[in-house]
Amino acid sequence: MAGGARETRSGLGWDVHRIAAGRALILGGVVIPAEFGLEGHSDADILLHAVTDAVLGAAALGDVGMHFPDTDPQWKGAASARFLEHALALVKQAGFALVNVDTTVILERPKLKDYRQAIRESLARTLGLALDRVSVKFKTAERVGPVGEGLSAEAQAIVTIAR
Repeated sequence: MAGGARETRSGLGWDVHRIAAGRALILGGVVIPAEFGLEGHSDADILLHAVTDAVLGAAALGDVGMHFPDTDPQWKGAASARFLEHALALVKQAGFALVNVDTTVILERPKLKDYRQAIRESLARTLGLALDRVSVKFKTAERVGPVGEGLSAEAQAIVTIAR
């Protein structure tokens, strides 16, 4: 960029997984007490998957499935933090630094408000960001659609990167 101007980019991420009995519910690297978890090839952490996609998207580096295909047995049960750490390393190699992240988890139950701080702290640690640069919000789907019917959960994320 001319004159040393700063380049800023944004990336959007989204993920959805089915509710599954007998699995841990993991959001942002934090295990949430619940009678169900999320179905998936890895640990099915929808929040980390959405953030990873947002980080990769901001630098035009693809998506989680491109880097970690669910057809590859080496990622079976993998911690999603590994995916995010990989995305962050790629973005850093491209000369970018993460500025902030804003996320939303959409899940009918359990109520997540008591886990907000732990999830924010976990995300901040993984991202290498100050806590005031990490936002985590929770919504229900008001009993509408698959999330509202308790069949699935979703997460959305937007990140800003700069160089």
